[in-house]
Amino acid sequence: MLVLEQESRRAAIVAAAQQMLTAARTAPKGKGRDTLALAAAYDGALAAIADKLDEMGKELAVSFFFRDAKNIRQSQAVVLIGTVIEPLGLKHCGFCGMENCENKNKQSCVPCAINTVDLGIAIGSAVAVAARLCVDTRIMFSAGKAAVELGLLGNDVKIAFAIPVSCSSKSPYFDR
Repeated sequence: MLVLEQESRRAAIVAAAQQMLTAARTAPKGKGRDTLALAAAYDGALAAIADKLDEMGKELAVSFFFRDAKNIRQSQAVVLIGTVIEPLGLKHCGFCGMENCENKNKQSCVPCAINTVDLGIAIGSAVAVAARLCVDTRIMFSAGKAAVELGLLGNDVKIAFAIPVSCSSKSPYFDR
């Protein structure tokens, strides 16, 4: 039996995205509490993210959103990693700018610093896996914002980043 690389590329991308999600899930979490939401987008979900980026680019007059939409369309998958902004109940943290989590709760739009640090660690773990698997990636706040606006990770997720994944002869994210 002979399997051409082009025939197995889809399976390789799906496997890479799933391993990236596993790495993000198992990344260390502050106070051991998991506030992350994770997903992998393919096909129609990719198109929805790209279309939302184009819409946001027009609304906000931000040109790089159009470039990122093009990159999403050139990708075979997008890994989405987001977090809720739920405080951990610490009495003397203050990293979010509030005195403590109780005061932060009164300002629901203020992100918990520990949640966002956990998000960053999870993203780092995911792209480390991608690098080991030799798939091309790029971390995008713009596409993460589009995913949040689309509600792809749930309505409680207020901060997300997207990691488009590509397997091609040249990275679509290199010469941007």
